[in-house]
Amino acid sequence: MVKTIFDPLKPAFIPVEGFNLRMLRSPGPGLPILVTAPWPQSIYAFHAIWDGLMRLGPVVAVDLPGFGRSDHRAEVMSPEAMGQFIVRLAAELGIARCHAIGPDIGTSAMLFAAAVRPDLFESLAVGSGGVDMDLLGKGLRGVIEAKPGRYGEPDGGAQVVGTITRLTRKTPPAEAMEDFRLSSLGRRWVEAADYVRAYPRDLPRLQALLPQVTTPVLVLSGKDDPIVLPANGELLARNLPHAAHRVFDAGHFVWEDDAAGYMAAVSAWITGGYRQV
Repeated sequence: MVKTIFDPLKPAFIPVEGFNLRMLRSPGPGLPILVTAPWPQSIYAFHAIWDGLMRLGPVVAVDLPGFGRSDHRAEVMSPEAMGQFIVRLAAELGIARCHAIGPDIGTSAMLFAAAVRPDLFESLAVGSGGVDMDLLGKGLRGVIEAKPGRYGEPDGGAQVVGTITRLTRKTPPAEAMEDFRLSSLGRRWVEAADYVRAYPRDLPRLQALLPQVTTPVLVLSGKDDPIVLPANGELLARNLPHAAHRVFDAGHFVWEDDAAGYMAAVSAWITGGYRQV
């Protein structure tokens, strides 16, 4: 029998605020580690680092609303609203305090959440997520600035598979790629893009809040990221009171391109590095 990525654990859907949210929860002692999936991937993006994450403590990996295989909710499809949702989700899951890892779209959402609920987070690890409109790649800006109905293809799943195949240095395994395809099937990719289309409004608000974020933050960037330039990580490191910035020899999908380096950095951070910033 072929071992599946998360075997013997299985992702499950749980009801949260009236819709189905997909998550994967591993058992174990210690402070929980809340992990949110990047876009346009899903929790399967962590296939190469999952075993390493579980060695750090109990892990709760989540497809946020509108991403991965979770139900879409228009009212939370913006960084600020998603940050507020993360706070409510933690309460729903009985998480009083946690480490959190939020690559890509999780970057802005986690920082908004930490700004309003610093007591919730022991530390954050973010990166590959936009924080300044002037520091976004041409392709992402095109999605953000396009008029409604003028972007995206009829089958978002096929579009996303092509994008991930083109931009990752190491193509994810077939099981993960199929989940990424299903996560963006039909109009789901277009609906998910509403999150980044809220950037012009929400990112200036986020930048204004950065000096107030007291949580230690590790920012992980790819030096050759064409979607979210590593200068976004530099901006965070300059403006957050307690932050460290690591730049990897990778593109946008750092957790795919350099899984070993990404996992080593996260492990060193969660096991004590965050106390040094």
